[in-house]
Amino acid sequence: MNIDIKNFLPHRAPMLMVDNIISIDAVSVTAEFNIGTDCIFLENEQLTETGLIENAAQACSAIVGQSYFEVDDLEGKGNKIIGYISAIKKVEILQLPRVDETLITKAKLISRYDTDQMSICTIAGSTFRNDELIVDCTLNFLIHEMP
Repeated sequence: MNIDIKNFLPHRAPMLMVDNIISIDAVSVTAEFNIGTDCIFLENEQLTETGLIENAAQACSAIVGQSYFEVDDLEGKGNKIIGYISAIKKVEILQLPRVDETLITKAKLISRYDTDQMSICTIAGSTFRNDELIVDCTLNFLIHEMP
């Protein structure tokens, strides 16, 4: 499925922390990110804790964010949304990955409350490097449409 996430997130390099959406449905997402040398969250050629949280947040937000677009809008032109991490409920960082490694982040929707123009949600995410869990987190988001 490989969806170009740049069409749906306001982030751009070097803040863009997801390269592709591998799979997505109404309650889950799997995203991919290759850690490049231009990433601003590097320290001693390792992705920092902040970078890992930002990667998880960008992947997680795709679950709810997709509902603001039409199903056939693969270019992201039908709407503009913005999302905020409203709370970090839990983050466990087990290891820091290195430059040129690829991360796979999987997330599942836990809860969601919608109004006419925004969503408040809780999403659990897990990030893997070579099938090894390196991040486990639960984040709250506020996602809303931009005029």
